Amino acid sequence: MRQEPKPPRADGQDAEPEYRVYRSRPKLLSRAGGDELRRLRDRAPKRSGGGNGGRKHRSRRGFSFGRVVKWVLVAAAAWVGISLVAFLISAQIEQGKVDDDVSALLGGAGYPLWSPNNVLVLGSDQRSAGTAEPGSTTSGPSRADSIMLLRVGGGNNQRLSIARDTLVDIPGSGVQKINAAYAIGGAALTIQTVEQYTGIDINHLIEVSFEDFPKLIDAMGGINYKGGCVVGKVNGGYANGGVTVRVKAGEKTHLNGDQALALARTRKNLCNPNENDLSRARRQQKIISSMKGRALSPAGFIRMPMIAWQMPKTFRSDMSGPTMLGLFAAMSIGSPETRVLGTPSGVVPPELKQRRVEQFLDG
Repeated sequence: MRQEPKPPRADGQDAEPEYRVYRSRPKLLSRAGGDELRRLRDRAPKRSGGGNGGRKHRSRRGFSFGRVVKWVLVAAAAWVGISLVAFLISAQIEQGKVDDDVSALLGGAGYPLWSPNNVLVLGSDQRSAGTAEPGSTTSGPSRADSIMLLRVGGGNNQRLSIARDTLVDIPGSGVQKINAAYAIGGAALTIQTVEQYTGIDINHLIEVSFEDFPKLIDAMGGINYKGGCVVGKVNGGYANGGVTVRVKAGEKTHLNGDQALALARTRKNLCNPNENDLSRARRQQKIISSMKGRALSPAGFIRMPMIAWQMPKTFRSDMSGPTMLGLFAAMSIGSPETRVLGTPSGVVPPELKQRRVEQFLDG
C-alpha cells in the first residue's frame, strides 16, 4: 500500500518526510528464508531466564583424559617437592657430626651431579649392647665392617669394595689388615690408609649407622634381594632372640630392615661354608643395588617422603644436604658392576690392585 505525499505547510516549513510501507509476502518468506531463520535461532546463544540479569549460560567443562593427566602431574610434582624438603631438613639436622680432622682430609671435587666424586663408605663392626655377634664389639675401638669406594657424578657410577682382611701398610702402625685402621685412628686414619694404598683421592665420607640402617629399609617397605643361597644367623638366630635370614639361590627374597642388616653382616653362610669375605662384600653391593631398585620403583615413589626423611639419619657425612642430594641423584643413573679388591689370603698382587683401580676410575 502506497501513502500519498502531503502538501507543503502554510508556515513555510518543509513537509514531513514521505514514508512508504511495504507488505511482505508470507509465502515467499517462508519458502526462501524460513529454514535459514530457524537455523540461526538454533545457533544463537541461549539466555537463562528467571532473574539472572540476562547473563549467558555457561556450561561446565567436560571430563577429559588431558585434565586427568595434568592433575596427576601436578600431584606428583608436589609429592616430589615435599620429599625434597624432608630430605634437606633431615640432612641439615644431621650435618656437622663428622670430626674436624676428617673434614680437613676431604674435598676437592665439584657438585656430585655433574662432577666425578670419590666417596668412601665405612661401616663399623661395633654394635649396641645385646646385638653383637661373634667378631664384633659393643664398646671401645671397633674395626671397619665394610669398606667401599663410590665414584659418582659426571657420567660415572662405579663401586669398589675393599676386602676388610686385605693386608696394607697403615700409616704409623705397619702392615695390618685394612679394617684395623678404623680401630686405631677412626675415619681419618682409614681415609689416609685407603688413599695411600689405592692412590685414589677421597672427596667425601659416609659412615653407615647400622643401628639406623634397618629403619631406612623399613621406610622403603623392605627390599627385594636376588643372589646366591644364604642362610645366616645373627646373634644366635630367631631361636635365641637374634635374626635368621634365608635367601634361595636365584629367587627374589623380600627382606625387612633387620633381615637386610643380618644379610649384610653374615660372615658364616650355612648354605655355603666355603664362602669368604669377598663373597660378603659382593652381597653388600647387591643390597645397595636392591635399595636403589626399591627407591626408584612405584612403591618407593609412594613412600618417597618417608625414605627422604630417614636416609640422612642413616649416615654420618661431611656433605651438606644439597651435596648429598646430588650424590644420590647421580647414583640413580646406570647400573655399576660388582667389583671387589682383595684375595682370600689378604695379599693382593700389584697388577690386580692396579686393574681394579683403573676400572674404578675409568669405568
